[in-house]
Amino acid sequence: MTPPQRSIHGFIAGTLIGTLGGLIGLGGAEFRLPVLVGLFRLGTLEAVILNKAMSLVVVAAALLFRLKAIPFEQLGAHIGVALNLLAGSLVGAWWAAGHAITMSRVWLNRIIMVMLIGLALIMLGESLWGLQDAKPLFDNLPTQVVAGVVAGLGIGVVAALLGVAGGELLIPTIVLLFGLDIKLAGSLSLCVSLPTMIVGFARYRQAEAFQVLAREKALLKWMSAGSILGAAIGGLLLGLVPTTWLMGLLGVILLVSAVKTFQHAH
Repeated sequence: MTPPQRSIHGFIAGTLIGTLGGLIGLGGAEFRLPVLVGLFRLGTLEAVILNKAMSLVVVAAALLFRLKAIPFEQLGAHIGVALNLLAGSLVGAWWAAGHAITMSRVWLNRIIMVMLIGLALIMLGESLWGLQDAKPLFDNLPTQVVAGVVAGLGIGVVAALLGVAGGELLIPTIVLLFGLDIKLAGSLSLCVSLPTMIVGFARYRQAEAFQVLAREKALLKWMSAGSILGAAIGGLLLGLVPTTWLMGLLGVILLVSAVKTFQHAH
């Protein structure tokens, strides 16, 4: 594939993935990862780093897009929830990124495949049972704080190893653990995702694979642009396609693509 072809394919893939992600309120990074490995033939760690760079751009743009619906004042009233999760996610992201750098590619492939399968199953579960606003899981504040740190730790690990924002895990956690509205949870998840990804990204700078950002600058630029455009299109089309039906379909696609891609990853 020539450099111009890679740029064109990257823009198209980014737009399609961003649109589908925007329709269900996600950034689509979990779908970009198999594409970067399978279609563009990047090494697994290189794909994770490139995916994380794109996720940073997409999440920052998504947070700006959502400020009209969920203003800063409303986010500020619940900043304690974000800080609670960040206390765990920052540590998890730093630890996981450091281990990914030194881990054998075979084991990294296996772990990433298992995580993507897990995310696919979560999406399928949400399509079947939905995610309704709920009361806080714990009435006791200290217990809630500890649970938030532990949940954040796990989410940080997943976000670092997959190069994703982690919205698939953050939104259900915020709704179920803290009992907040799902739209507010979506914006708060972005507030947690951005610092978490920055920490993981900083840790990956020590890896030799970090050079992929310079080598694949054109792909990074065009796929990021497509992802932002797709997210905007998906937001405009929100409500035209049943979310539960689409969530289930994308869960199946992610499940199949994760298994096929990372079973044969070089």
